[in-house]
Amino acid sequence: MSLVELIAQADTRGLAASGLACLDRCLPLLDGDDEVLRPLWAALAAGDGEADARDWADALEQVRGKLAGPDAADEDEAVLLARRMLDTAPAGRTAAEARAWADACSVASLRIHRLLDPLADDALDTEAEREGDLADVPPLVAAELRRQTAVLELVTAHGPAGLRGALDVSTEGRRILRAVVSRRARNRVGTE
Repeated sequence: MSLVELIAQADTRGLAASGLACLDRCLPLLDGDDEVLRPLWAALAAGDGEADARDWADALEQVRGKLAGPDAADEDEAVLLARRMLDTAPAGRTAAEARAWADACSVASLRIHRLLDPLADDALDTEAEREGDLADVPPLVAAELRRQTAVLELVTAHGPAGLRGALDVSTEGRRILRAVVSRRARNRVGTE
């Protein structure tokens, strides 16, 4: 099943997990520590009730405060895309809001990975990739597609119990992106 189909069929929790996982993997671009999103993961695991929705909204407000960044004029496209994922996260968790956010985060995260992949050209065909066309997909982007698919499949198959696996998938992706961002920063320093 393609990523687009998985997003179309996911429930609200799966959609919120998908968007949150994309943001989690792109966290190195926002200079956040590895634990900063834990309150959002915890609120997502808690349930779908009204109190849990308040917990999500409160946690989202705290995370935004901790990851508030500098003036956007000083940030490159990858950082701006990651920041937009955080800024557009819905305080509510309705299916429509979660679906729009998950879809936007999927596209943004793939674009970020394409921007950071040294083997990628700038040709952007994210929709074809999300539909399953993996011809000539650079390695970093292909790995991100696999992670996005894995998160949705885990939460769809296992419900709240799948969130632990989804977090593990995101942690692995975050470590890889952190290494890519670090290497990129070293290369910039070396060329200045």
